Formats: sequence, C-alpha cells, structure tokens
Amino acid sequence: MSTHPLPLDGITVVAVEQAVAAPFATRQLADLGARVIKIERPDGGDFARGYDTAARGLASHFVWCNRGKESLAIDLKDPRGLAVVRRLVADADVFVQNLAQGAAARLGLDATTLCAAHPRLVAVDISGYGAGGPYAHKRAYDMLVQCEAGLVSVTGTPGQPAKAGVPAADIAAAMYAFSGVLAALLRRATTGLGGPVEISMLEALTEWMGHPLHHRMHGGETPARTGLAHSVIAPYDAFETADGEHLLLSVQNDREWRRLTEHVLGRPELADDPDFATNTARTAHRERTDAVVAEVLATLTTQEALAGLDAAGIACARLNTVADVAAHPQLAARDRWREVESPVGALRAMLPPITLPGGAEPRMGAVPALGEHTEALLRAAGMTDEQTAELRRDGVIA
Repeated sequence: MSTHPLPLDGITVVAVEQAVAAPFATRQLADLGARVIKIERPDGGDFARGYDTAARGLASHFVWCNRGKESLAIDLKDPRGLAVVRRLVADADVFVQNLAQGAAARLGLDATTLCAAHPRLVAVDISGYGAGGPYAHKRAYDMLVQCEAGLVSVTGTPGQPAKAGVPAADIAAAMYAFSGVLAALLRRATTGLGGPVEISMLEALTEWMGHPLHHRMHGGETPARTGLAHSVIAPYDAFETADGEHLLLSVQNDREWRRLTEHVLGRPELADDPDFATNTARTAHRERTDAVVAEVLATLTTQEALAGLDAAGIACARLNTVADVAAHPQLAARDRWREVESPVGALRAMLPPITLPGGAEPRMGAVPALGEHTEALLRAAGMTDEQTAELRRDGVIA
C-alpha cells in the first residue's frame, strides 16, 4: 500500500537562525519534509554549536534543533555573501530569522521587506518582545522572558520561585512560528500570497500563562507557588512510597475521592466526612488530606501503589528522571526512537510528536557539520568554482 508523501515535500525554507527558537521551528518543518537551508556564520556558526559537548562532542541543543538541515556558512556582512542568500530566498517558499532586533532589517532580510519583493514568500520574524514598544531592543534570552512573562512567579515552592527546566519561552515561540508557517502556507494555497509572520517570545509564553493569568485578571487571587501540589485541587501532589520513590496522584472530583478512600486508603468514612467530602473542604484542610494519603502510600511499594491507584481509576504517575524518560516503556512500546546521523555518527532521537498514520515517516535527516553544504549550495546558485574559491580565500564562506 502506498503512503502519503510528507506534507511539506517540495517546500524550501531558508533560515538565518541561532540558539533555539528559530532552529526548533525550522526543524519541525524539516521533519515534515521541507528542505531547510540553515545560514550560519563562517566563524563558528550558530552559537548553540558551542553550548556543550554532551552529544559525543556535539552540543545537545544543536543536535536537538538542527537535524535534517543543510548548512551554508557564509558572511552576511559581506555584500557577496548577502547576495547569495538573497538569491536563495528568491527561490524559497519560507524564510525564518531570529537575529537581534533590527539586524535583519539592516540587511534587508526582515519579513516586510522580503514579502514586498517576493509576494509568494512566507517570511517569519522571531524576536524577544516584538518589533515595537519599549522592550523591542532588550536582550531576550529564554530565562529573561520566563521572568518577564511571569512563569517564574508561579513555578517553584512557596519559598523559592524557579524557572522551567526546559527553555519554555524558546519552545513556545518556536511552536507558534511553526504553526504560523503552516497557516500562511495554507493561505497561500488559496490566495497565491504568502506574507509576513511575526512571533514574539514574550507573547508566546504569556499565552501559555493562560490559567494563572486569567484567574488573576478576572478577579481571583494570583495562584500560589505550590511545588508539585495543585493550588486549587487536593489531593494533588507527590507522595513517597515504601521503597523511597515518589508518585504523583491527582483526585479531580469527589467521586474519585470516594474511590481512593475505599480502594486504596482503606478509610471509606472519609468520603462522607465534611472535612474531606468536597474538593473545597479537602483544599481547605490540605495538610490533613495529604497526611492521610501519605501515611498509606508510605506503607506500599511503588508497584503496589501504582497497581492500587490504577485499579481504582485514580490518575497517577512516577516522578521520572531524565534517564527514566529515555527508557520509558510507553515510548519503547510505541517504537518512538530512531537514529539520526551526525558528524560523530548515529545519535538517538525521538520521532516528532506529530504522527500522520498512513503517511511517510518523518524525515529525520542528519545533523549538519558547519558549512557542510556550502559548496553544493553555491554551485546550485550559479557560482563557479573560481568564485567559490575566492569567497573561501576571503573568509566569506566556510
């Protein structure tokens, strides 16, 4: 049986990108079949290449965000280098950039300028705070935006705020850039016109602040930081088992509380006790509620507790480490792991979360070396070997 082609087969993307936000967005496009040409500086390339050496000598951030791309190492400050990139953009379907605010406009590579010259082009500007306003030119690293968007204020324990353990602002911006490109391509299919797409890290992450933000804006108190507990639901926290592991369980309604008391806690009378019978009461008496649950789970092994909770229909989860996730039985059972080629050999990577049954498997291409595709791309752009050699002599390409 034939399979459907990848949805972005035939789409060409040119990206002047660095760090996480734009590279993660364009990696999604590459996985779905797009050809992604990554423009990098000749002197070191995307600075994320130097974040660490954890992936057998390569940077883990770079490996994560850049598979399946072609690397063109070229100096955009040299008119000859900029002319090459403009030539590539003229033949592209999508352009993505996340340079410092104003840098793309100085090069004539901002979305407005490019779309005026190429009406079918979808051009994406990703920035920290947007093109206007008092914060437009502030530096916008992920953790800074997590602070500005208030994520840090609702994450952590009562005594200590904390950032998210992953670059949440970068990922939020990347995924809105990805979906923005898809939406603009769909619009182009019906109108023939591409157009600019603007993504702000602050606005992307503020959207993700939905519950606490709307709770506060519409008259409620700012939700408290509660660690692993839930601010308005109880019991909803992590509890230690007899073998020293921790399980998180969540009781979402009073029917579930009754099942927990009867089938796991062995305290059915608590289902009708006015101090515990409703979520409002359990939350008001959170310490007592949690103590009852903790006392019982401390007598059960992790496996016994999981079996009992699952049998009772109570939502629960292990507090897995990163190593546990890499060995997660569900991911293994669903065959979610593949190997991706790289300059240091094959590296393990997870299939993209977007699954298209009946279609071709995502194209998880190799992680490129810096400038690996420079000569081939210049040749395809019409440059002679002599011109390429001149650019290499002058340090314009790598």
